[in-house]
Amino acid sequence: MTMTAHPEADLTPAFRHVRLELAREPGHPEGDADQGYDLLVPLDAEGHLDPVEWKAHQGACRVRRFHDGVTDQIGRLRRKPGGTWYFDYAEGRDDDEIGFRLGAERFVPGEYVSVSHGGAMHTYQIKRVQEL
Repeated sequence: MTMTAHPEADLTPAFRHVRLELAREPGHPEGDADQGYDLLVPLDAEGHLDPVEWKAHQGACRVRRFHDGVTDQIGRLRRKPGGTWYFDYAEGRDDDEIGFRLGAERFVPGEYVSVSHGGAMHTYQIKRVQEL
């Protein structure tokens, strides 16, 4: 599935398609290109998540979690008071996935970000940052 915005969404040039793939970890010594996330998010000039653009276009900030053999989950990028970013798939907190310091990370190819999923923290490599 390709991440695309709804045609009626009023996206700005700051929006990017970001691809995250599981980095090396126990059980995946080479990482895993079949596990990760596709994000549709606004980035500033340095590649950081842009909270001003996010606030103005929250409904367009999407996340798709993919895992080989498991149905994709589609959700939204959210931000808690205090600035913690997380992925939200349904009402309630049970399925929320918290990003570790996502607001401080630069979303550029080759860098790493961490996301709490399934009760554990996993590291993902940024494989692609693409203009829409």
